[in-house]
Amino acid sequence: MNRKVENTGKIGIVGSGFVGATAAYALVMSGVGREIVLVDIDRARAQAEADDIRHAVPFAHTLHVNAGDYADLAGARVVVLTAGVNQRPGETRLELLDRNAAIFRSIVPQVLRYAPDALLVVATNPVDIMTHLTARFATQEGVPQSRVLGSGTTLDTARFRTLLAAHLGVDATHVHAYVIGEHGDSEVLVWSQVGVGGIPLEDFCRTQGIDLNHETRAEIDEKVRRAAYHIIQGKHATYYGIGAALARIVNVILRDQRSILTVCAPVEEVEGIRDVTVALPHLVGGQGVLATLWQPITLDERKALHRSAQIVKEAIDSIHI
Repeated sequence: MNRKVENTGKIGIVGSGFVGATAAYALVMSGVGREIVLVDIDRARAQAEADDIRHAVPFAHTLHVNAGDYADLAGARVVVLTAGVNQRPGETRLELLDRNAAIFRSIVPQVLRYAPDALLVVATNPVDIMTHLTARFATQEGVPQSRVLGSGTTLDTARFRTLLAAHLGVDATHVHAYVIGEHGDSEVLVWSQVGVGGIPLEDFCRTQGIDLNHETRAEIDEKVRRAAYHIIQGKHATYYGIGAALARIVNVILRDQRSILTVCAPVEEVEGIRDVTVALPHLVGGQGVLATLWQPITLDERKALHRSAQIVKEAIDSIHI
């Protein structure tokens, strides 16, 4: 099958805060793309971050890193959206959603005006809901929703694999495990489908004499599910992990790698919940989301996924846009 994918290697990042700047740094360190343009309402911040990251180029990979305006996104193959506002004291989650929705209603058309062929990768939290809204705004601009995806549980999946690998005593690259659903408290760790080197988890533990009891599973679940809370408590923000995850997603798109990632994207139905966006194993390539891979999960996991999708759907329906 021929897959013709135009690859300019130009990446736009809208939002130059901790996440946006760290994603740009991760792209440079990994040698992903050839040009990065940082766009922010605070042009001085974007310029400072671009200058600082550019000074790392001689120690890493040759990329052009610049600050710019929306017009400078012209020709971008991928645009990462990390812009948004922080929660105010006393502000409800839904009020925060309304404000970020208003920001994205302005941002998305401007991005697509100058980069109409770009894929949009959303990282702004709550990422499932913001991705759903971005797809809606993009569709209004004539862009298919398959070209919109969010970081979803890509980072949560990495956390799950890392913690499980440490307990099993193997390299995390040999652990296949997924976190699905909301990127948040209701996310679902799919224990039933975990494999290690092609061997089902239970079989691997039995043959290797490893005890993976209920208490250990609960501890891993807690560390994955509450990771952001613990990090924020210690340093007030998370950005290294998600920056690396975004670099991975962008690399998959630019190189048309057709990788399976737990990004979030709009789907018609998830466990009876229609028109919702949550993270699932998706086949991702140069054209965006190519397919959704439905796992044969257990009944309890299906119920948990239903609850997770319901939470996201209720939040989407509550936004005033």
